[in-house]
Formats: sequence, structure tokens, C-alpha cells
Amino acid sequence: MPNFCAALNCSRNSTHSVLAFFRFPRDPERCKKWVENCSRSDLKDKAPDHLNKYHRLCARHFEPNLITKTSPFRTVLKDNAIPTIFDNPSLKRSYNEKENNDAPEAKKSKSDSQGEATKDNTEATIKEISESKNGDGVDRSPQVIDEETLNKEFLKSLFDLVVMMGTQNIPLHGHSDKEPRSKSFTPSNFQALLEYRINAGDEFLRKKFEGSSVNLEHCSSTQLQQMLEVIENCVREDLLAEVKEGRFFSLVVDNLVEIGGESHLPLFIRFVDKTNCLREEFVGFLLFEGDVEAITERLIAEVTDKCGLDMQYCRGQAYLCSGVSAMKVKAVVARIAELNPLAVLTPCSSCSLNICLANTMTLTGVHLVMSTLKKLDAFFSKTPLLQNQLESAISIYYQGHEEKANVLKEACYSKWTEQHDTFEVAVDLLESLLLCMDSVHDNEDHKWSDEVAHKAFVISEALADFEFVMTLVVLKNTLSFSRAFGKNLQGQTNEVFFASSSLTAVLHSLNEVYENIEVYHEFWFEEAVNLAAALEIPVKVPRLYYRKRPTSGEEIQPETYYKEQVTIQVVSHVIKELSDLFSENHLKALKSLSLVPAIMGQLKFNTAEETSADIYKDDLLNPDTFPAELHCWKIKWKHGTKDVVLPSTIYETLQLSDVKFFPNVCALLKVLYHLPVFALTNDKCSTAKQRLKTYLEDTPVHHRNKSMALFFINCGIKHDLDSMVEKYLKMYPNSELSENHD
Repeated sequence: MPNFCAALNCSRNSTHSVLAFFRFPRDPERCKKWVENCSRSDLKDKAPDHLNKYHRLCARHFEPNLITKTSPFRTVLKDNAIPTIFDNPSLKRSYNEKENNDAPEAKKSKSDSQGEATKDNTEATIKEISESKNGDGVDRSPQVIDEETLNKEFLKSLFDLVVMMGTQNIPLHGHSDKEPRSKSFTPSNFQALLEYRINAGDEFLRKKFEGSSVNLEHCSSTQLQQMLEVIENCVREDLLAEVKEGRFFSLVVDNLVEIGGESHLPLFIRFVDKTNCLREEFVGFLLFEGDVEAITERLIAEVTDKCGLDMQYCRGQAYLCSGVSAMKVKAVVARIAELNPLAVLTPCSSCSLNICLANTMTLTGVHLVMSTLKKLDAFFSKTPLLQNQLESAISIYYQGHEEKANVLKEACYSKWTEQHDTFEVAVDLLESLLLCMDSVHDNEDHKWSDEVAHKAFVISEALADFEFVMTLVVLKNTLSFSRAFGKNLQGQTNEVFFASSSLTAVLHSLNEVYENIEVYHEFWFEEAVNLAAALEIPVKVPRLYYRKRPTSGEEIQPETYYKEQVTIQVVSHVIKELSDLFSENHLKALKSLSLVPAIMGQLKFNTAEETSADIYKDDLLNPDTFPAELHCWKIKWKHGTKDVVLPSTIYETLQLSDVKFFPNVCALLKVLYHLPVFALTNDKCSTAKQRLKTYLEDTPVHHRNKSMALFFINCGIKHDLDSMVEKYLKMYPNSELSENHD
């Protein structure tokens, strides 16, 4: 809001004046003198802090020698300054009497100095007037800016600053939110950058803040939140404009993150843009609180209200959560699929199928394995020296088997904890990993920091637990049946198509294991025991098992315990999860990939897409003409493509110049392309997840902000500040920033 002068009979304010405005001092004696001199009896009972916060005096009431310009845009008072120039006869008499009592020499000196000052001011005024005109006498003085324009320009400056802080990942506050701001050593980042921008020459901010320290009082937390919401809306509008035009999309939910003391699910939208590229964009965080129905309603509201999309055009869903949260998210996804049957659940192309299957298990042993793998990945990414230590350990254990050692060393450089064969590699590396961790923890040559040595100790404790060894062996053997299947799902389009036909064989093999679980478990338990013996790990039941159950007369044997609590549970979960991931509608969609010319050629053009594509008939432009159009599509590729390489992906097919003559085929391929199981077109289309990961790694939990994260992740968007200002004024017409034209 504008600064108004508190002096009696003075009507100046900062909006219509270039004068500086000064806060009342906090010093009680000086503050009392200010109140007396400005003749405001109604302010006598106000505390100095209150007067300092809400009242100002303009520079016209101070002697010139009491005012100092520290920069072209910053004016300050001397520490002992008292206002003495007022339109008040009694106050004038008081000061005249004081002057008459001065010594003659002092009066003469004062008169001379005032005369020189008057002369200097007169010369400066004449110079300013002459400079404001050119040779022909035309007035070139600055034009008066109307109040509405001034307000909009001020808002633009604020929006510009907030957007910059978001895209550069600068927290709004430079300290913990739990720490009282008055006790902080430094001002908030927002306050400091406002001050810097004023000193750098932002005239509109200067008019607002001149004569007062810049702080968040001038842009309250409520107003700042309103601005963040406006920028969010603008970002989403720009981001999702092509989605709304193309209608169809898919939802991808990532792992839980903590923001503001609450758990949130990162939400991504997948869609095919105007250039037929499959893109994935981050659109916000979903509060993960309440029961399944509450989260489902919140998710639908996020998509429809905030993103402006229609859930009836959602064609796919995928989630990357783990543990207990995964079960809840899966229930939410299932509920959405009930409401929108074509929003089929699929694996996500950014995560290998076996890792996805393991992450969704809630077993204690599986959680131990998966969390340890994450710790290993983070541990070895710290410094190449740790990687070298692991290579040395591999060389020791695989002496005489250089080929195997080289394969494992190469795997260590390829994100082995996230691959299809993660559990096979982990079993082969287990002895080397434990030797490496023990060596780092011992730290005999003082090579490692205390932090690194402690992390090595924590990891070694997990690796040396028989529950970890047994669970790892079971995961390796169970998921070996789905390894090739999952690898094909992340392969080329033709590999994805043929993978859909091999699911039956995978499930048949897993069901055979389940029916003969006694035999398979015996072999797997023996493998785990032998591995544990090589590592000198005792075979025992987890300690937690005995704590959960009261002591009984019979002691359970490790083999029996791990069969019931691990082997049976893991195998049954994988069977059920694969069945859920590959529903009837999902398999029909994958079979419709036979529309891709290269796959048609591999099948000798003997395909039946009409049946599999029936679920998408309402998405076609003209369903009645689809059979005839499909026949022409086959003839085109069967007889008119001699010595021509057939397009092998959906993207390549959609790039064909004559695909527009087959509108139904084109529409169906675009709908299929939205499924999360397909890899994104290129690296440029998949930066959102990487930027989210970077934001979470680089930003302390207490500095995280949902809006600022959205700006950072989508930093490539061009921001229209004028549009933001107009939207703000429309959304919050009663806001202090809108009403008072700050």
C-alpha cells in the first residue's frame, strides 16, 4: 500500500510524490519528539514499534543536512534526525525563539550555510529545468504514470522475481521456517532480492519501498501464496494447451516425497504433442492423506479442476511407488479404472518390470533388500574412489575368473540396481560388496571420512543379515521368469507387441512354481544357506518375528519360516501383480500394435486389428469406415513398398506424410501411443523426472515448496508476466496488492 505522510495538514503520499518517506524511530525518546513535532495528538499513546511499522513522515519535514542518499534509489536519515519543518505556527515560534537565543557568530554561520545551500538548490533546479527541455523549448520532463499502470508494473516486478527464484531453485526463505525471522542472521532470500532489485534500478519497486526497509510485510505470506497460485495456473495452461487440443492423456504417479511436513505424490501427464512426440510433463503434487476414496477424489479434482482435463479421455495409468504406499496407490488406480475403464494400468517405461514388481511388495525382507540397493547406489555415486574399492574387492573374489570379474565391473557402471537382472547381479556381487563395506568401515589407512565409514557399516549390517540373503535369492529366482518378458516391454515396438503374446507362458511357469513350492523352496533355501556360509552369516529367523509373537512351546525352523513368510508370499504376489498389470483391455491395446507397418510385415499381413481395436471404437473419427480403411492400409504396405524399409515404431508411422489419408488408423495409433508402457520419444521429452530428482536432491526438506518445484521442473516455459498480472487482478480483486495499487 502507498506510504502516507503522518504530519498534520500534509497530504503527500508515495504514489504521487518522488519524495522519500521515513519510518518513525523505535527509540522511545526520538519517537516521542517526532509525534510532538508533527502535531498528531492521536499518536501519543501508540507504541514506538507500532509507529515504526505503520506510520511515515515525508522528507519535506526534515532539514536537508539530515538526509543522505546512499544510492540513486536509496535515501536515509541521519541517526539523530528530528523533523522540524511543519505548517504549524506554534512549532515555528518555538524554533524561532531557540534560534534567537543562539550566539551571533553561530547565527551568522548558520545563515551563511543556508544561503549557500539555497544557492546550490536554485542552481540545481535551473539545471534540471534546462535539461528537461531540448533546443526547441519542448518539455522533456518525465511523464506522470497513472495509478493503474504503476500498480501493474509493480506486480510485474514481483512476479518476475518469484519466477526467477523458482526457475533457479532459490528458496523463498533463507532459513528454516521453524526459526523466528527476527532471530535469523540474514533476511529471507525474497527480501534480499527485492532490495537488490531496487538498488539495481527498478523504479516501480523503488516508489513502493522508498524510505522503508524491504521486508515481507509489504508482500504478506497470503499475498505471496496468491501469486504462487497464479503462476502455477499460468504454467499449467501453457504446459497443457496441446493436451487439451489433442484430448487424450495418461497419468503417471511417482514415489512419495515430503513437502511442508506432509506426504505428496508427484503427478505427471503423458501426451502426444503436435509433432507426434510422446512427452511427459510434471503438473504438480497430490496430497497423500486420507483413505482411498478421498485420495481418488483429490486426484480427479487435480486433473479436472487444476489441469482442466477430462478424465473420460484418460487412456493409461502407471505408478512408481514402493512398499505400503504402493498398495494404497494401486487401490486408487483401480478405483479410477472402475470409473474410466479405458484408463488401463500398465508398467511405466522408466522403470524395469522386475524392479516395479519388487517395489510393490510389503514384505519386511523385500523392503530390506530394496532399501539396501538404494543405499548402495547412493553410496557408490559419491566418489570414484569407492567404485575403485569395489572393483578391487571383485578382483579378489574372482581370481582366476577374469571374464566374470570384468562383466561385474562393467555392470557396476550401468545403474545395476535398476536393471532387469538386478537381483542376479546382486547375488554375484554379494561377497565383493560385503568385503568392500567392511574395508571402508575399518578405515585402517584413514582414507574415508567418518560419514562414509558409518554408511558402509550400516550397509554391511544389512548385507550380513540372513533375511536379506534369503529374500534376495528368492527374488532372483522368482523374477527370472519375468526378466526376458520385462526386457522386451522396454524394447522396440515389435518387441512390446510380441511380449504381450508371451505373458501366458510367463504366468504358466510361475503357477507351476507355486503348485510345486515345496520343491522350489528347498532348492532356493539351500542356495541361500551356501551363500551365507561363504560369508560366515548365521542362518536364523529374524529377531522381529519373536518379538511380534508370544513365546510358544515350539520353535519354528528357518526353512519353514522363510517358505511361509518369503517364498510363498513373493511368488503369489508376482502372479497377482502381473495379472493386474496386464488386464484384458491392456492386452487388446498391445495387440493393436500390429497396425505398425513393420509388425504387419513380420506377421505376413495376416492380422485382425478390428477385434483388438474394438475397445477404442469411440476414439476413432469414423468407426464405420475403419474396416475398409484398414484393408487399404494393409494393401498399401503389402504391395507398394518394395525395397522400402517399413516404419517400425508408432512415432515413425505417424511421421509419414500420407498417414493423414488414413484418419482412423492415425487416431488409433495416437491413442495407443499414450500408454505409459511405451518409451518417450527422445531425451528432450523426458527431462521432467530428472529435474524432479534434481530438485529433491538439491533442496533441503524444510526449503521445499510445491509451487517453486513446479517452476523449477518446467523452467523451459516462457512466462508472460502481463498475463500473470491480469490473472492476479481478476482472481484476487480484493487483495491488498490489487486494491491499494502498491
